[in-house]
Amino acid sequence: MKKILIVDDEPHLRSLISQALEELEDDGVELFTAANGEEALALIQAELPQLVFLDVMMPKKNGFDVCQTVKHELGLTDVKIILLTAKGQEFDRQRGQQVGADLYITKPFDPDDLLAKARQFLGL
Repeated sequence: MKKILIVDDEPHLRSLISQALEELEDDGVELFTAANGEEALALIQAELPQLVFLDVMMPKKNGFDVCQTVKHELGLTDVKIILLTAKGQEFDRQRGQQVGADLYITKPFDPDDLLAKARQFLGL
């Protein structure tokens, strides 16, 4: 079964992203959510999702740190990570590439775009 983890400290954004992706459940995709970076790391290690939508600005551990840990320290390079951020600056984009993010999407995002990206990454 394919799994997607949605990580954002703002409940309404977690809900929005979940709603955007819920039709993937018809294709057998399981959706999980986490409210902060520490929770995200625990779920990533426990569930090994194929795809993670990861907010950058979060308490406890930011998205860059989570991505760095997953890709470089845990060596989970098969886990695809899409960073979601309100910051569109080039510096942040470069930082995202350094920590191993597979894609970088700036908020506000189009829910249909997230669904399309999820399908693309999961091969659906």
